[in-house]
Amino acid sequence: MSAHTAELLKTLVTDLYIGGKPVLAAGDRRFDVVNPATGATITTVADASVQDAIAAIDAAHEAGGAWAATAPRQRAEILRRAFDLMISNVERLARLICLENGKALRDARGEVTYAAEFFRWYSEEAVRGAGSVMTAPSGTNKILVLQQPVGICVLVTPWNFPAAMATRKIAPALAAGCTVVLKPASDTPLTALAMASILAEAGVPPGVVNILPSRHAGEVVSAMLHDPRVRKLSFTGSTEVGRVLLGQAADRVVNTSMELGGNAPFLVFADADLDAATEGAMVAKMRNAGEACTAANRFYVEAPVADEFSRRLAARMSAMVLGPGLQEDTDVGPLVNQDAVLKVDGLVRAAVKDGATALIGGKRPDREGYYFEPTVLVNVEPGAAILSEELFGPVAPIVTFESETQAIAFANSTEHGLVGYVYTGDLARGLRVSEALEFGMVGLNRGLVSDPAAPFGGSKQSGIGREGGHDGMLDYLESKYLAVQW
Repeated sequence: MSAHTAELLKTLVTDLYIGGKPVLAAGDRRFDVVNPATGATITTVADASVQDAIAAIDAAHEAGGAWAATAPRQRAEILRRAFDLMISNVERLARLICLENGKALRDARGEVTYAAEFFRWYSEEAVRGAGSVMTAPSGTNKILVLQQPVGICVLVTPWNFPAAMATRKIAPALAAGCTVVLKPASDTPLTALAMASILAEAGVPPGVVNILPSRHAGEVVSAMLHDPRVRKLSFTGSTEVGRVLLGQAADRVVNTSMELGGNAPFLVFADADLDAATEGAMVAKMRNAGEACTAANRFYVEAPVADEFSRRLAARMSAMVLGPGLQEDTDVGPLVNQDAVLKVDGLVRAAVKDGATALIGGKRPDREGYYFEPTVLVNVEPGAAILSEELFGPVAPIVTFESETQAIAFANSTEHGLVGYVYTGDLARGLRVSEALEFGMVGLNRGLVSDPAAPFGGSKQSGIGREGGHDGMLDYLESKYLAVQW
């Protein structure tokens, strides 16, 4: 372990975080956390079992009544302090993310800043959980509606944004008055554990936030979903796992929010500003090395400008520096693990075998760690397998289209519906196409849609509910109707 790594880990608790303190896992089980840049073990963390999960629910249950009764302004002030603490710790948290996730340092810094904004946004929303009162149309009574916290929430987050996916769930839950148990991805548990100390310092009472790293996610999460005290599941991850969790949540009719897989189309019309479209493509495709559910997965470019757009995108992507995330000059870090590299490599090889051409990249570099070269593929067939899978890598497959109708059909030909991107110089066309796309979010002449103040989520098999914005806190509240007379 390098001296720099040792310094990063020096104050980090690597046990479970239950009831406001570090706790050893049952049987003192632990698992390795690996640096994707080298494949070497960084450290070990506690490996939660079903027994530990129930202990976390016990802690959340014990803290629940007092936290729900805490004044909204007090909850708001705690969340605001958490924002300030994250901002003052941007560099430390960013380097920790690079270490366990592999992303480039500038991407990691951007993630921490974005993650912190959820604490600030929901510190402002915490005092706005308004109900309503009205006279019944018949005039016989008043309709009084209260907003109450849903209860104990199980939060399951992915590895690609270990800070932001945690705060996007924790912040609205705490603002609403709920207690939580967070199960972070086993590839990236260190960032979540670092969040525990920040939240404690901000004033979150013991038991309100509990964190359970585990290599036994299926049985641990299932045990919590079948505990009668758990009333909410919020999951971000693959559609396949989401289907399983929805089935388990149905056993006890647990309230669910699902942010599932994406397969984002990026449409470029012939009248688009190609400079802007190329810049937008770089953001939509290469932020986080393509390891994002919002990443542009399929590029559909109108035939007259397809060659020029492909050339420009290839030139930009070929200039990116591939290397360890912790190096300041790195643009593209390693993928998260060996399986991720093998998946991307297999999809690219299959596309090339079927007739696609790699303008740049197309292979794994000969170096240690889990790297894949930035790649632009042209002459990709509309039915190619690479277009039907969520890539999660720095690969841009390009398909040409001939008409607006064909572009929309190509874009909608997926079970996923998280986000799409449209570039055109015609505002009417842009709005028309955006409305026709079967996606929960659309970036119109913009390569970035994520914003803590906006409702983030998808349609079709990309999810249920919304995170962020005012909608995000509503997912952690239930309406109670009182029929009264006075």
